[in-house]
Amino acid sequence: MPHLGAVLDRVFIIGFGDIGRRVAAQYRNPDTIVTGLTRHPELAGSTPEEVRMVYGDLDRPATLEGLPTAGALVYYFAPPPAEGISDPRMAVFLEAASHAPPVRVVYISTSGVYGDRAGAWVDETAEPRPETDRARRRLDAEERLRDWGRQQQVPVVILRVGGIYGPGRLPVARLRKGLPVLRESECGATSRIHVEDLVAACRAAAECGQADRIYNVSDDHPGTMTGYFKAVAARLGLPAPPEISMAEAEGRLSEAMLSYLTESRRLDNHRLIEELGVRLRYPDLESGLATIDPARESIR
Repeated sequence: MPHLGAVLDRVFIIGFGDIGRRVAAQYRNPDTIVTGLTRHPELAGSTPEEVRMVYGDLDRPATLEGLPTAGALVYYFAPPPAEGISDPRMAVFLEAASHAPPVRVVYISTSGVYGDRAGAWVDETAEPRPETDRARRRLDAEERLRDWGRQQQVPVVILRVGGIYGPGRLPVARLRKGLPVLRESECGATSRIHVEDLVAACRAAAECGQADRIYNVSDDHPGTMTGYFKAVAARLGLPAPPEISMAEAEGRLSEAMLSYLTESRRLDNHRLIEELGVRLRYPDLESGLATIDPARESIR
């Protein structure tokens, strides 16, 4: 796969949320045109943060005609629908992009596609075993995109990402409410990544990721969900959340939270480090939280 770092002149970001904005900021130079997709017609034509916004709704195929994908690097960050086991939004995008193929697509997926591994280390050769519909939708998107990339001869890079944290991405409201967490002795293993390191991984995947390749994105030191909540509380000067047993959790925690708690795995990030050459600024949770300003988090 050729290196795009020196020749890239067009970037198209689908899913222009927090991650999209952070990635867009990596391309602030006069030689690169960055475009973002918005589903709000009134925002089309605006240029927030030097990004050109174009209208298109992934739930309305007719609105996607003429997307600026031809010859562009595409970052696909849009989530699947909230229900079902497939991602029709990805299918709609791929149909539109077939008429104007990009030079590469980088897709953010989830480590949830691996399912529960009883705390074992998992690398990218592991067969996916999604256990929730949320993860099944992501795997469906991965498979659609990879098949399309082979057919269209467009390089596709998949990032399977652990839990994302960082400034503005901490469970502050939950901690303030004093909501319970699972007793740490009953917690499974989980992996995470600081948002700045995720952005670096996105850029590296675009510039030197191998075609039709999957990369786990996580830091070097997995932990537990409860350990994460307690560390964040300590950093922000908030009380540690109360801990309850799994039996109690099944009646008090949300279905989404329980799905995270009942799966246990540790992500192997060797490809991220060795193939993509990503140097983690925050190789563990302690270093990542150390740079977060508690005062700023308190007013978000």
